Amino acid sequence: MAILPGDCVVLDIDDAAAQSTPVPYALTFTDLSYTVGNRRAGLLPSAKALLDGISGEARDGEVLAVMGASGSGKSTLLDALAGRIARGSLRGRVELNGEALHGRRVRAISAYVMQDDLLYPMLTVRETLMFAAEFRLPRALSPDKKRARVDALIGQLGLARAADTIVGDEAHRGVSGGERRRVSIGTDIVHDPILLFLDEPTSGLDSASAFMVVQVLRRIAQSGSVVVMTIHQPSARILNILDRLLLLSRGCTVYAGSPAGLKPFFSVFGYPIPDNENLVEFALDTIRELEHQPDGAAMLVKFSSRWQSSLGALLDTKDDKDCSQLGTMPLELAIAESVSRGKLVAGSGSGTLSSTSVPTYANPWYVEVWVLMKRAFTNTRRMPELFVMRLGTIMVTGFILATIFWRLDDTPKGVQERLGFFAMAMSTMFYVCADALPVFVQERHIYLRETAHNAYRRLSYVVANAVVAFPPLVFLSLAFAVTTFFAVGLAGGGASFLFFVLIILASFWAGSGFVTFLSAVVPHVMLGYTVVVAILAYFLLFSGFFINRDRIPSYWIWFHYLSLVKYPYQAVLQNEFRDATRCFSRGVEMFDGTPIGAMSKAVKLKVLDVIGATLGAPLTAETCVVTGADVLAQQAVTDIGRWKCLLVTVAFGFFFRFLFYIVLHFGSKNKRR
Repeated sequence: MAILPGDCVVLDIDDAAAQSTPVPYALTFTDLSYTVGNRRAGLLPSAKALLDGISGEARDGEVLAVMGASGSGKSTLLDALAGRIARGSLRGRVELNGEALHGRRVRAISAYVMQDDLLYPMLTVRETLMFAAEFRLPRALSPDKKRARVDALIGQLGLARAADTIVGDEAHRGVSGGERRRVSIGTDIVHDPILLFLDEPTSGLDSASAFMVVQVLRRIAQSGSVVVMTIHQPSARILNILDRLLLLSRGCTVYAGSPAGLKPFFSVFGYPIPDNENLVEFALDTIRELEHQPDGAAMLVKFSSRWQSSLGALLDTKDDKDCSQLGTMPLELAIAESVSRGKLVAGSGSGTLSSTSVPTYANPWYVEVWVLMKRAFTNTRRMPELFVMRLGTIMVTGFILATIFWRLDDTPKGVQERLGFFAMAMSTMFYVCADALPVFVQERHIYLRETAHNAYRRLSYVVANAVVAFPPLVFLSLAFAVTTFFAVGLAGGGASFLFFVLIILASFWAGSGFVTFLSAVVPHVMLGYTVVVAILAYFLLFSGFFINRDRIPSYWIWFHYLSLVKYPYQAVLQNEFRDATRCFSRGVEMFDGTPIGAMSKAVKLKVLDVIGATLGAPLTAETCVVTGADVLAQQAVTDIGRWKCLLVTVAFGFFFRFLFYIVLHFGSKNKRR
């Protein structure tokens, strides 16, 4: 043992006795205050204090429970301690072993468990924890050690009997509610964090499941972690295994101490707790009664402040005297010592965790992409009904289009029918992509939880999302092309069929990218569907089908070039009509759709003779009047070639995924302002 300047005790890590002594950690928070603007109709914004000068402490081996009525500031305090409030907005200090705690350091050594159980339903408990281990544990750790860590965690969480059961959801039967909550906790503590923050971990559980969850948290604390949680109203059994309580009222501290100290505290205050009464229930009920008074619980807040500095506070903390006198080693040395003893915090493979060497992520980006892909494929593979529904939609749509536009002929009417088929087919590709909208909307909270503490990079998520989405698009493209190309009687043979498949695939790619981008911008599924349908309708309107490019007003032409439907629509037209020798109107067919078209063939032939004589060229019933090149010119789709249209469509897919990344990077910061 040695003494460093500042009276900090440093344990010799080579000392056998030191190895059995827990690494001391003290999380202290002093005078934390946080206010937000509160705008009322017709009035200037007013400030509302969510936290007002809150101070306290939590130590390794202990569970600190933050309690209070709804709106008391429990979750806000937890966010403040976990670094989830912007530093410029939070006043006060949060320190670990006397050093400021923020930024990369707090993300590397801590975990935050949200109130909701955010898990993939079709993964088993073991798979869920194993994927979490692959994200959180460094690549330097062997697969066997990662599996051993997961097995140990399953035992610690009491999940051995449910290890190979799927998590489940409303549609798939899986583990129980208490087991799901423990799995959710496990995904965030797989790297054995030094600091563990939990928001209402017992919410929605029955008393037995809630008690089991808190028992697990107690074991985690005893393993050398600092555990801070919010809890609404614990049972007497749960209260007996809590170490410290922090009761809040409207952002102020009304009690800080051990559960045993509640009775003398309220007795001196003048509200003695009856025998056989649940201490916390009585305390919270009393606080609620006081809050209804004109000055709220201000009297209790003042009394609590005096209590903390009086003999009563000393009596309340008599069991903690020795603990409070224990020294703490400098944070950098404490973290290094924890790593040497098996704490698997992010980056522990490197052996040190100084303030400058704390890695932002545990693994390189390509490892993250691979793990994300494996997890997504595993989850979706067990829900084949989703792909079957998409394939069924495409096949039914293709069958309807094929039977309506069956074997189109090379006549003026056949040209118009082809235009209708192509417009309907290309727009259908984009509308079908709308089913990608709920994917990120449902995964958003999982993504936020995992990236809040740098489980993986945002770019890795975007890349994995795109790679996982691509293979189904290939099958859908082939299915639609095979169903429609030959049945409709499109021309060009194998080369044209291959291009038709490619442009459909590119349309799916661009459409899914567009919908994925919108899913990040619009967080609600129904609102998202409304926006997608509306924008795709505008794209179709300006695609060149309803009105040719050369007829669109100049002030709208910019939207024509932004239309996602324009490029695949123009590409398939060029693919079909690019043969300049192919004829689509001969002789008297040029009169179809005109008053002359209703006359006899003899009259039509005489009119042809007159036109031919006028032009100085003979016109017969077999003379070709309109070729494929003429159709393209009439539709004004000759400004960009078909291969360039294909490339532009593909580029749109990449562009929208880049925008998806930008929104995730700047719009999904998991912090309060």
